[in-house]
Amino acid sequence: MSPHLPEHPDWLWRSPEPKASYDVVVVGAGGHGLATAYYLARNHGITNVAVLERGWLAGGNMARNTTIIRSNYLCEESAAIYEHALRLWEGLPEELEYDFLFSQRGVLNLAHTLQDVREGTRRVNANRLGGVDAEWLDPDQVREFCPIVNTSPDVRYPVLGATLQPRAGIAKHDHVAWALARKADAYGVDLIQNCEVTGFVREGGSGGSDGFGGSGGGGRVVGVETTRGRIAAGRVALAAAGHTSTLTDLLGLRLPLQSHPLQALVSELLEPVHPTVVMSNHVHVYVSQAHKGELVMGAGIDPYNGYGQRGSFHQIEHQMAAALELFPVFARAHVLRTWGGIVDVTPDASPIIGLTPVENLYLNCGWGTGGFKATPASGWVYADTIAHGRPHPLAEPFALERFTTGALIDEHGAAAVAH
Repeated sequence: MSPHLPEHPDWLWRSPEPKASYDVVVVGAGGHGLATAYYLARNHGITNVAVLERGWLAGGNMARNTTIIRSNYLCEESAAIYEHALRLWEGLPEELEYDFLFSQRGVLNLAHTLQDVREGTRRVNANRLGGVDAEWLDPDQVREFCPIVNTSPDVRYPVLGATLQPRAGIAKHDHVAWALARKADAYGVDLIQNCEVTGFVREGGSGGSDGFGGSGGGGRVVGVETTRGRIAAGRVALAAAGHTSTLTDLLGLRLPLQSHPLQALVSELLEPVHPTVVMSNHVHVYVSQAHKGELVMGAGIDPYNGYGQRGSFHQIEHQMAAALELFPVFARAHVLRTWGGIVDVTPDASPIIGLTPVENLYLNCGWGTGGFKATPASGWVYADTIAHGRPHPLAEPFALERFTTGALIDEHGAAAVAH
């Protein structure tokens, strides 16, 4: 075994007791929280940092996602930040000295109607203009690229073509978290597990409206209350995904977020048969094959709001039916396990990154179903925003204020089948 790949991830970082105060406290030790801490140290020399996690490190959505990485979004603002992420992904295994199985096997987005074709070709052209790799494939080329896709014309929704991003792919999600945690710890960042934030230490505050029906404006945050005591902080950075709004509610700061369960499943282990990632908005499923051999499948969010990670059976049933419509070859595969994560969705399907009406409080949320692929770029721009007290240029369009100014970034189409 490689000398920097120990057998158990607990060996990769310390388990320190929380100190009385830090320059920055990051709430949430998922991919975004860990990447933020890593880049605060690496890019800005800020190492007096604590990352607080109410459970175990990377035990939330980071452990419950389906590992897809791509940057072929439609809007310029989204494509820019996701492309920044993809370029970071391409150098991250070497930088972190950890092979987290980043595989650039390409992502196909299938088109089944003339409207799908128009939207797909539009996105390909927009991506090319923005410097993002993108191709349009006809049905024969789809069959050549992924032979197991059913491209017969005699089906309910025949494949009329597909967009392809060749540089897109997948990575091993838990290994990504361990790699980031290891490097952050080496810089002196404290990764504190089983430390739930139960409140905020706040000074001042006008009690004025925050613009979203709450009274979170004014004042400043100077620390957090946790299950392991009070911790003072120069700045508090939230990276708690679907539970972000439950934290800001403690401050009376209402956010334009809704939390939904998002389900996925894996099959038993199979021989390598699926060479890429295939997604279909119309039939509504996406399928890839993990390195060990299991098929990874998912679809859209459950329509109701909630924090239950069980999800609902009918959602699993629908995505299985869709998968078999596209891949009849999987008809005899067995489901090994299913799971759910809690995703935070904004009205325009784009994230919120930046400052808040409360001084010293920063937001990184609203990534919905696209959080994993954004991990390194999210951490990069969030760390820069925290370090300098103003939004990073790539984060500026994603400010909270866009929901009052109307400068929305509508990515419902390119967000695809939940991803």
